[in-house]
Order: sequence, then C-alpha cells, then structure tokens
Amino acid sequence: MPATLRKNLLPRLRRIRHVALDMDGTIYTDKTLFPATLPFLNLLKELDIGHTFLTNNPSKSVAGYLAHLRGMGIKATAEQLYTSTQATIDFLKRNHPKIRRLFVLGTPGLGDELQAAGFKLMPDDPKSPPDAVLVGFDLSLTYTRLCRAAWWIKKAKPFFATNPDRICPTNEPTVLVDCGSITAALEQATGRAPDAVPGKPNPAMLRGVLNRHSLTPQSLAMVGDRLYTDMTMARRAGALAVLVLTGEATVAEAKKFVPKPDLVVRTLAEFGELLERSRRS
Repeated sequence: MPATLRKNLLPRLRRIRHVALDMDGTIYTDKTLFPATLPFLNLLKELDIGHTFLTNNPSKSVAGYLAHLRGMGIKATAEQLYTSTQATIDFLKRNHPKIRRLFVLGTPGLGDELQAAGFKLMPDDPKSPPDAVLVGFDLSLTYTRLCRAAWWIKKAKPFFATNPDRICPTNEPTVLVDCGSITAALEQATGRAPDAVPGKPNPAMLRGVLNRHSLTPQSLAMVGDRLYTDMTMARRAGALAVLVLTGEATVAEAKKFVPKPDLVVRTLAEFGELLERSRRS
C-alpha cells in the first residue's frame, strides 16, 4: 500500500460504487494478463462494486474484445464494455446525423462496428467522396490511404479521430504507432487538427458509464495507466482519478502532470487494498 495516503481520500474511496477500468496497460499488456487483475475483479464483486472495461483502442469490435477477455479468463458482457469506437458512433449519430459515408483509416474490427451501426465505408477513390474522414488505430496503414485521407481533409471534409493515444502498449520489441500519431501526421500534412476526438480524454466516455448505471461522478473511480487520456478524463468528469503504474506513465511524469491524479498505485492489488481499507475505517 502507498506509504502516504491523503486522509480525505478514505471517505471518497468509501463512496466508490463502480470502477471504470482501462484495459491495455491497466489489466493486461497485449495478450498478457497482469497477476493482480483477476483477484482485483473478484474483490470488486465481494465489495459489491460494479465495473466497466473502458478502452481507447478501436482495433477490435465489441465481440472481438469480449473474446479477447475470455481468452485471458475474464468473463464480461457487452454492457460491461465501452470503447472509443462506440463513443465515436454515439457522437456522430448525436451531432452529425447526416454523415453516413466514411473514409476510414482503421482495422477491420473498427470497420465492422461502423457498418453494423449503419455507416458506409468508402473506397480509396477520388471519385467516391466521403461525408467525413475518420482515423483510428490502423494496424495495416498504407501510404496511399494516408495520402487519400489527407486529400479529403484538404478538400474540407469533416475530420474525426477515435482517440488521441500516441502509442499502444505492447510487450513485443516494437513501438505500436497509435491513432494520435497517425492524426499528427495528417495534421502536419493538411494544417488541420481533427474537428472532434470522442474517445478519452473526452468526458463523454465516462458520462456514458454514469448514465448506464445511474451513478454520480463521486461514486465512480477511473483507473488507467495514461495521464493525458485516463487521468485527464477522470478529472474532467469529476470521477476519482487513479493512476496505475503498470503501463505508460511513470511516477516522475505523474508528479509533473496537471491536473494530478487523485491517487497513484503500483498495481491493481494496491488499489484493491485501499478500497478494502476504506470499507473497514
């Protein structure tokens, strides 16, 4: 357990009724489940605390993510999962209902979810104009499609990105260039930033969890490994911001970051101990 814990955090921890859990870097890395994950989920059940898996990674469909979790021994339902793809679909339908045709940089999983929601994916063809350009985490990005996306953006098409993550955590000897880095290349090429990024740190992702479970922000903890997405979103939404040091961020980075996380823990086990302590005090 951390050597120091602000006394005012114990009452806040006692009010927690639901935990939003980032996935990659928080409960697993790539295909490796962290040792503390299953015991932590079991503890939440014992404490009668609900949980939702929240991810900015749009590479898999909902079905794909549920299968991915099952493969690591985690049983979850679609109601316990919310991705930046779902946040983007909700955003487009709510704010841009006339947009139906999309030129997409992303994985087949992202494409499947978009098509299931009624969107049409446009080909790499200057004679097939889209209503908008959408950039996600593209594991098979080609130069020609990157150039086509830039061309449509220069033609003043609406420009959206699912999430701002610069890299995706991995235990492989490589760097997985994520949506935020692809978006940065397009911004440099076109002079335009995305018109909107519905994924984290947009607080709408957490508001979706709050609405789904009839929660107040004070009863929700957001646990994640990234400062500029997970922690920023938590603070903007009014949820408890819990940084876990199993992914991207370091202690030194957390000390310098504004706004600071409410709590920094080494592992989920450490956070679980604090939740138990709050119930005993």
